[in-house]
Amino acid sequence: MNQKYAIIIGAGPAGLTAAYELLEKTDIIPIIYEMNDQVGGISKTVNYNGNRIDIGGHRFFSKSRKIIDWWLNICPMQSSPAKDDLLLKRDFNQFIKQMNLFSEKSSLDFNPEKIDKIMLVRNRISRILFLKKFFDYPISLNFSTLTNLGFKRTFLIFISYINSSLFPIKKEKSLEDFFINRFGKELYLTFFKDYTEKLWGIPCNEISAEWGAQRIKNLSISKTVIHFLKKVIKKNNSNKTIETSLIESFMYPKFGPGQMWEEVAKVIENKGGKIYLKHEVIEIYNKKNKISGVQIKNIHSNETETQMGDYFFSTMPIKNLINSMDHNVPKEVKKVANGLTYRDFITTGLLLKELKIKNETNIKTLNNIIPDNWIYVQEKKVKLGRIQIFNNWSPYLVKDYDKIWLGLEYFCNEGDVLWNKSDKEMLNFAVKELLEIGFINSKKDVLDGTVLKIEKAYPAYFGSYRQFDIIRNYIDNFENLFLIGRNGMHRYNNMDHSMITAIKAVENIINGKSSKNNIWMVNTEDDYHE
Repeated sequence: MNQKYAIIIGAGPAGLTAAYELLEKTDIIPIIYEMNDQVGGISKTVNYNGNRIDIGGHRFFSKSRKIIDWWLNICPMQSSPAKDDLLLKRDFNQFIKQMNLFSEKSSLDFNPEKIDKIMLVRNRISRILFLKKFFDYPISLNFSTLTNLGFKRTFLIFISYINSSLFPIKKEKSLEDFFINRFGKELYLTFFKDYTEKLWGIPCNEISAEWGAQRIKNLSISKTVIHFLKKVIKKNNSNKTIETSLIESFMYPKFGPGQMWEEVAKVIENKGGKIYLKHEVIEIYNKKNKISGVQIKNIHSNETETQMGDYFFSTMPIKNLINSMDHNVPKEVKKVANGLTYRDFITTGLLLKELKIKNETNIKTLNNIIPDNWIYVQEKKVKLGRIQIFNNWSPYLVKDYDKIWLGLEYFCNEGDVLWNKSDKEMLNFAVKELLEIGFINSKKDVLDGTVLKIEKAYPAYFGSYRQFDIIRNYIDNFENLFLIGRNGMHRYNNMDHSMITAIKAVENIINGKSSKNNIWMVNTEDDYHE
């Protein structure tokens, strides 16, 4: 009779973490409703003909020791070489030793060639493709960078950075101001402006500076210089003092990020929690300062039912949440909610026989493919934003390692020209763009492909976002409602940030804490860098 229930909207990292924490630390039974047919949200892994797609790329790295241990409790750290280490005859022990972050968590019993539920340690390699040349990402001060930029552009970048350092924009009103203050105008125009506008679809001077404050934080030219010098003199640098954008290793589940969340879902159900896929919350019953229940639609049968609860966790887009409330929502709150905007996302998976572009680095790879996890495409002639090379994330994402499995990422708006392309049109378009940037020799190199469209992948920092406090002040009055995760909070959180919001929400319930300030503070403190 006294059993309490928590209704959780969404089975992404935040929702699943909340359910797991409730089962571990309380007697509250979580019930999760997920619209899609798979758990993991945008951190899921899609299996297409035996080749796995990581949507957006998910490095398992966190400044929080609690999160690292949480992950390793689900998927233990590898202790033996992975497939590509074996085939390349790399010194695995030396490889692990170089990865300062996670070596102390290694075990003697976990071999990725024999065990599936396992966490790999991977090299982080990302570069920028600009003028058909590769630049390190983040930009590093090495001979290759200076040669590719040329003397004139390098000189202008240096002068412009000195100018920004001496005469910074005093009040940063936009993302453009944020970039210029930290990198100088010339470097901003060279490497940040076009890509960022490709990502968001609007000029940088119309995007809030808060995006930079959350995603880039303290990274700047000076931090890059310091990091470069420390590498040169080979000092043993603790990763707790490195900006996340400068990390050089990360953890990664053998079969991609979705494997982590599929394992967590199994634990939740084994412990008595409930997960309902293809179930959409269409109405939320709210009265005064409490939520009492939700109405759910079974997407398969189109039938509806009502579920009452004691606590409610929402990871659904705030626009949808506000519009689902049954009554008494102030007009001003609805207006701001409906003015929030999102950026949508298309991943085109392409299986290739070979790449035209070759590995000219000193990093060994199978078939001599380029070693990058992903490549940021700065070329103005193409719509393509990033390229993932799944072989390099984990050799186990690819069915046949002699083939090359790419993810071509496009940023768009639902209903625009890209979004409305058929799968066949999108595949042909992606192949043409690979030809344009010189990645493949001909269409004959493409063996197979698939298209995935992700709605509301990126909550945007424009539209009515500047008035977001109006929504927050209203929602925070509901003492048993907790907004968590990326879309739940309309915040461009990383996976670990989303998890931390869920953990703090559960802690608030346990401690009887009514204020939600600690949840909103996640990814605003100096400890969370990206």
